[in-house]
Amino acid sequence: MASTSLSVRHRRPAPVGLQLASLAAATFVFVTSETQPVALLAPMASGLHTSEGAIGLLLTAYAAVAALTAIPLTIFASRVPRRRLLIAMVAMLVVSQLGYALAPSYGFVLAARLIGALAHGVFWSIVARAAASLVAPHRVARATALVFVGNSLALVVGTPLVSAAGAVIGWRAAVAGVGAAAALAVGAIAATLPDVASGEAHLDRRRILGDALRRPRLLILCAVTTLIVLGQFTAYTYIGPIVRAHSGLTGTGLSAVLLAYGAAGIGAVVAVGAIADRRPRLAVLSCCGAIVAALAALSVSGSSTALTIAAVLAWGAGFTALPICLQSTVLHVAAPIPDTASALYVVSFQIGIGGGALLGALLLGSSGRVGILPVVGLSLITTGSILAAAARDTFSDLGGGGGREPAGAGPRPERSEPVSSAPWLGAR
Repeated sequence: MASTSLSVRHRRPAPVGLQLASLAAATFVFVTSETQPVALLAPMASGLHTSEGAIGLLLTAYAAVAALTAIPLTIFASRVPRRRLLIAMVAMLVVSQLGYALAPSYGFVLAARLIGALAHGVFWSIVARAAASLVAPHRVARATALVFVGNSLALVVGTPLVSAAGAVIGWRAAVAGVGAAAALAVGAIAATLPDVASGEAHLDRRRILGDALRRPRLLILCAVTTLIVLGQFTAYTYIGPIVRAHSGLTGTGLSAVLLAYGAAGIGAVVAVGAIADRRPRLAVLSCCGAIVAALAALSVSGSSTALTIAAVLAWGAGFTALPICLQSTVLHVAAPIPDTASALYVVSFQIGIGGGALLGALLLGSSGRVGILPVVGLSLITTGSILAAAARDTFSDLGGGGGREPAGAGPRPERSEPVSSAPWLGAR
């Protein structure tokens, strides 16, 4: 049974597989929406009569607003039932997309994007806990992995589709299409998810953040997250030029390698989700090891095409699967305040994304050498990995499932009614 009490309306629950699939659909549209400026860079710049740099800033502004608002908005909404809040956040994304598609100027596009950014931080603060509430404690990482497959599919399928649609039918129609997909995700969540009470509904909202900041294991996890994501995006933002410099691949060959990055990530998400519940420390360090090995290979000048491709596959597998391990750890080290703790994690991640992209741009601008990026990324990720390895109390193997209860968490309340089972998730 899950570790927080649920308030379930008396209706026949949907199978757990469908519930997780609806959450995965929501993660898919959120990530696809977030990366739209990258996919539609040229057509948007032309259509809005602005520079490609200005379109790129839409991504920076989005990340900044999501990071700044995730914690206060999540705490503010701490008493709202999770199903209702998820529906509201994805519905805000629908509004954002439609406003984006109809915007007459760059300023209106920016305003519409920021509506989605406000929803982004809250959504990612609660979606993992919502998935965890559907399964037994020893199946949390596997359920999270299935939901986070939506992230990988967004990079492998969603972003390329948006790019292709923008070239064929125009960027406005492509953006509207993502909005329509988000509307379908709203319907799926409304139809499948049970009513889940917030795990923080009984807490004093004025003290939740202070409680989170007094948890050393949570702060260590956030530090690890910031270091690794900072290093990741210092290099990943320029993965195309890095691969081209090491392999000589261009055009279709380069696109195929970048697609392989995402495909390797999908496989890794499934594989890591299967072991992360029983051996979370092993899962975290394995992902870190894969990323370190990949960037080490790309830091060596004159790498071969075969070595470069192997490095990209390891890189995609390691980093795509790592957030599952980190998010599951959040739920273990801060079980009484899962949403606020997740909001802190989201902020750490967004700082890493924005800071890494900025650092990469500064390094590239000052040195003019793309080869410096994997070296700097490697140093940051190695530092974060060493911290994770040293923090045995934060990243610990939990044994046969169930997990440790943090000090002061108290007994686990029982569900008022079991949700439906899914054989592929195991007996609950």
